[in-house]
Amino acid sequence: MNTPSCPVRTGLIGYGTAGRYFHAPLIQAEPRLALVAVASSRREEIARDLPGVAAVAEPEALIDDPAIALVVIASPNASHFPLARRALEAGKHVVVDKPITVQVAEADALIALARRQERLLSVFQNRRWDSGFLTLRALLEEDRLGEVMRYEARFDRFRPQPKSGWREAPQAPGAGVLYDLGAHLIDQALLLFGRPEAVSADVFVQRAQAQVPDAFELDLYYGRRRVLLGVSSLIAGPGPQLAVHGERASFLRDGLDGQEAALRAGRRPGMPGWGEEPPAHRARLIDGDGRETPLVNARGSYESYYRGIAAALLDGAPPPVRAEQARDALALIELAQRSAAEGRRLRWAAD
Repeated sequence: MNTPSCPVRTGLIGYGTAGRYFHAPLIQAEPRLALVAVASSRREEIARDLPGVAAVAEPEALIDDPAIALVVIASPNASHFPLARRALEAGKHVVVDKPITVQVAEADALIALARRQERLLSVFQNRRWDSGFLTLRALLEEDRLGEVMRYEARFDRFRPQPKSGWREAPQAPGAGVLYDLGAHLIDQALLLFGRPEAVSADVFVQRAQAQVPDAFELDLYYGRRRVLLGVSSLIAGPGPQLAVHGERASFLRDGLDGQEAALRAGRRPGMPGWGEEPPAHRARLIDGDGRETPLVNARGSYESYYRGIAAALLDGAPPPVRAEQARDALALIELAQRSAAEGRRLRWAAD
C-alpha cells in the first residue's frame, strides 16, 4: 500500500527530451514518488543520469511490473493512446505528456477506461506553472486588470534550422508545433477563459526546410474578448510573451520561462534560485493613465505538477490537470486545423 512513508513506485516510458529533462528530474524532486524504472533504448544515458533506476528495453516490461503503481508516458505522441490504454488495463495510474493523444476519440476512450478502472489519468501541462502565467493568475485573482478584453500569448524563438526527430517528421501523427507548443498555449487559455465560442486559425510552414507546420496564429472568440495565440521559429527579437489588456490595466511580461533551460543545464527544484526569473524577464502593470508599475515575478514551479500527482494518489486530492481539460485542448487543436484547412472561422459545437 502506498503511504507517505512508502513513496508511489513510478515507471517512466521514454527518455528523449521530455523524459530526460522534464519528467525524470521532476519525479525525483517529489519525495512521495519513487522513480524505479525507465523504459527506453538509451540504457547508457539512464545509467549515467539516474543511478539506481532500472533501465528496461520494452514498455510492456515496465507496465507489467506489479510493483509499479504509476506509469508516466513521455514517448512520441502517436504512442500515447496505445501505451496509456495498456497501462490502465493493467490497473496502473497514468500520467501522459501533452497532448493526451492525437485524436479526440482516443482521448475520450482513455477517459472512459480510467473511470471504469478507477485509476488516475492526468496530463503533464507543466507550463501552468510558468513564472509569467503564475504572475498573471495572481493579478487576475486580485482583479488588478478588470475584465480582460484582449489576451495575447506567444512562444516565439529563433530556430531557422529544423531539428531532427519525430516532432518535425511529416509521417509522424501529432507532429508539428500546434501539437507541441500550441498544446501549452491552448491549455493556459482554456484554464483562464474556458471554451471559446469559435476559432479562426492559420497553421503553416515558415522555414524553408521544415516539413511540418512550424508556425500558427489562433484567434479565439469569447464575446467581446479576443484571445490571440501564436508561435514562430523565425523571430530573433520577440515582443512580450504575455500581453493582457483589461478594462482597468494592462499586464506585460517579457521572455520565456527559465525552468526548461535550468533543467537542461542540470539544475533541479530546491536548488538556490530555482524558479526565479532574471531582470530581463520583467513583468509590469500599466494603468489607464500610462503609469507603469514593475512587478515581482512569481517563482516558477514545475515541481508542483508531480506534487499534485502525489497528493491525488495519497491524499485523495483532485489531480493537478484533469484528463478532461487535456481532451478539450486537443479538441481545440483539431478545430484549429480544420479552420486553417478551410480558411474560415469555425464555431465550437457543444459535445
